Amino acid sequence: MPRRLPSKGFIKYDKIFRIGQRSSSMQKHGRVALVTGAGSGIGASIAIALAREELAVACADLDLEAAEQTAKTILSAGGAAAAFQVDISDDQAVAGLPAVVAGTLGAVDVLVNNAGIGGESPTSSVSIDDVRSVLRINLEGSVAVTLAFLSHLKESASGRILNIASIQGFRGARDSLAYGASKGALVNLTRGLACDLADDGILVNALAPGFVDTPMARLPDGATEYETDWFQSIYVENARIPLRRPADPDEIAQAALFFCSPQNTYVTGQVLAVDGGMTATF
Repeated sequence: MPRRLPSKGFIKYDKIFRIGQRSSSMQKHGRVALVTGAGSGIGASIAIALAREELAVACADLDLEAAEQTAKTILSAGGAAAAFQVDISDDQAVAGLPAVVAGTLGAVDVLVNNAGIGGESPTSSVSIDDVRSVLRINLEGSVAVTLAFLSHLKESASGRILNIASIQGFRGARDSLAYGASKGALVNLTRGLACDLADDGILVNALAPGFVDTPMARLPDGATEYETDWFQSIYVENARIPLRRPADPDEIAQAALFFCSPQNTYVTGQVLAVDGGMTATF
């Protein structure tokens, strides 16, 4: 079942935690990235990878302690970062976030829409509320954050948006109606935004990870799905994933760097599968 979020009004901007302070030279010359869902997994790895490329990183997450930990990791390595608590399904909270981020780190040049939830359930038993919960976060939340930061990105000399979709955005899977629909919508959102924002110099792309070793891959008993007999049989022994293993979150982050960089000047509207070759098989 999808993870339930706190009720509206959960975010209190006067209580948002911030750590790290950019130097005056970085405020004037540096680039700033916002990563949603930066507290763990793919989001944390992308945030840290961007910081290594000398971006100041706003680490946003519903779990404030997790966002703080990612920011502290960046700071301990000499980077610039700040942690922000936000529920991306809360429109009011999202609308207020750009001013808070700008006041702490500066205007955002790179937006990574990573925050999302799973939600496996057979179609015969899934409820419309379950579907709406997943779409509200995975799709609508990403749209809300994008619209909130558009003015920042339009003013940037190298505005970039990277959406974290999934191979389920263009391939079906059992018991994944809501999740697959949300990621499929995110894939086409990427293409539509790329067309709409090209005149503003904003490049929009997406990554579509396959199996990744993240907390979302944990089963109810605490084990990972990669440890199950079915995974080993289908994806490893029979090479359904040609590389015969799940991805590490850092491998997804490495794929993200080019799309977010000023060196990318002509790639937009693309969705890159980072899946160990899974979508190359049949």
